[in-house]
Amino acid sequence: MEPLKHECGVAMIRLLKPLEYYQQKYGTWMYGLNKLYLMMEKQHNRGQEAAGMACVKLETQPGHEYMFRERAEGSNAITEIFARVQREFAKVGAEELADADFAQHTLPFAGRLYMGHLRYSTTGKSGLSYVHPFLRRNNWRAKNLSLCGNFNMTNIEEIFHRLTQQGQSPRIYSDSYIMLELMGHRLDREVERNFVAAQAQGLTDTDITRYIEDHVDVANVLKTTMTHFDGGYVVCGITGSGEFFSMRDPWGIRPAFYYRNDEVVALASERPVLQTTFAIERDEVKELEPGTALIVRRNGDCRIERIIEQRGDSSCSFERIYFSRGSDADIYRERKKLGEQLTDTILRAVDYDTRHTVLSFIPNTAEVAFYGMVDGFKRYIRRQQTHRIQELGHSPSAEEIADILREDVRLEKVAWKDIKLRTFIAEGNSRNDLASHVYDITYESIRPGEDNLVVIDDSIVRGTTLQRSILRILNRLHPRRIIIVSSAPQIRYPDYYGIDMPRLEEFCVFRATVALLKERGLHTLIDDIYKECVAELKKSAAEMQNCVRALYKPFTVEEINEKIVEMLRPQGVATPIELVYQSIEGLHRAISHHKGDWYFTGNYPTPGGTRLCNQAFVNYVERERQK
Repeated sequence: MEPLKHECGVAMIRLLKPLEYYQQKYGTWMYGLNKLYLMMEKQHNRGQEAAGMACVKLETQPGHEYMFRERAEGSNAITEIFARVQREFAKVGAEELADADFAQHTLPFAGRLYMGHLRYSTTGKSGLSYVHPFLRRNNWRAKNLSLCGNFNMTNIEEIFHRLTQQGQSPRIYSDSYIMLELMGHRLDREVERNFVAAQAQGLTDTDITRYIEDHVDVANVLKTTMTHFDGGYVVCGITGSGEFFSMRDPWGIRPAFYYRNDEVVALASERPVLQTTFAIERDEVKELEPGTALIVRRNGDCRIERIIEQRGDSSCSFERIYFSRGSDADIYRERKKLGEQLTDTILRAVDYDTRHTVLSFIPNTAEVAFYGMVDGFKRYIRRQQTHRIQELGHSPSAEEIADILREDVRLEKVAWKDIKLRTFIAEGNSRNDLASHVYDITYESIRPGEDNLVVIDDSIVRGTTLQRSILRILNRLHPRRIIIVSSAPQIRYPDYYGIDMPRLEEFCVFRATVALLKERGLHTLIDDIYKECVAELKKSAAEMQNCVRALYKPFTVEEINEKIVEMLRPQGVATPIELVYQSIEGLHRAISHHKGDWYFTGNYPTPGGTRLCNQAFVNYVERERQK
């Protein structure tokens, strides 16, 4: 499939013991820093555009820095930011570097709170100023805030208006910056609340500071900040006084997992990251429930607190299909099931001719679904073999049985991802020619003119990779028929919760449906839906219905598939081609506990998603009218 820029990755570590403890037990006070590096590298799949990290020291004296941050752009950003820190460490001698007390008082990033972020831009904006973590500074330690997250908010205009009504004037219009300022404002109020309480007790000067840092409660900050946000998010933060928190959206759209023992509290976007980093079992890692926050106080007390009542059960199914690493035990089983469930549909497509059918996959995320598809074919062949042996009667010959048992699933590694296309070629035809060589094939891996070739991918979004590369190279093998299988259902609707899915007209399913409407004289439906969307956009977000869903009702999945093949067939390729998609029902059977399916059904979990989908259709029609 075409690479999707998608939701980011987060990593957090809170050391619960002094640095000397880790020096003595693990041979280095850098235990937390090293674990953060591992957690970030293990989530490199979640963000290859940029990375950043922040650290807070506890018990520093005035005049000394206690909050640190490093950020970098590019695919090697993780290596770069950690290398910068190590260069600072290299400036001192080996004996001093091994001294935890010296490090704590002298070296940067020798702290007990760590936070890391991996970025994929979902806004198209680039530059170091957009790289997490963000930082809001103040002379009061408790008012300092570093924030990062895996999120995309759908109602940022509403939040911006709320801020300006309060008299604020945000300098940047983005969900990350506005969240930082809003949360920073609420943190200020929480500090000031404790300041008044301390004064009421007769405290003065540094006693007030200590009281504030001992009593500030980030749960209050989150409850007054996050209530009005609409979107999918995992928001993470650390304060200059040592508060540590992560909150998950109340619909459960974005994922977060945590682990804690008497030495450390850690949080990541994926479960296996924690299992591998800390060498622990699956059951020791807990999922952060929707609408709750993991909070660690300055004194090390750790709790889970509900911030917002749960508003839905919409954890992202596409996370399971494509985004997360397949090393998660549940995701591995789910992806295999997605592939296995397609067996009957694929068998019909090849006329049940398993002897002349070769199975393969598009590297690399479809590999696990491929194993499931192979298992499904094996079971079918075993059933057929059993039936044929039974038909032989009570005294079959060894040759007859051997001939039946000789048949097996035929599988080959047909496609290879050869290069990553670089963008230094600007001229269109040259770029398209390069794109056609992103994949290569294993020559003579099938019998030309005899074998069907079944190739599974995790999903089909735009169709450009199919058209420009995959179908062309598969055709070089001269198969009798090409069956392209998607382990995901047809992607029909944009995502607005942190994944860079394209505009409506860039989905091959949408383009094919529009083409069918025009072909069959139903193009007035487009105008009708446009008018309905315009009318819906005048309502409050909570009252809106997704009018775009009506676009697909006149056609079956098979009719749309045929049109997609017609549109994507490369010039000069005459081989019969068929598309097979996962069904919505199959998706829910395989991934029963992750019900967020808006990409496929248009059932957005939040009002903001529905509003933006209607707006996307209005934008599409108006762009078309301007042509």
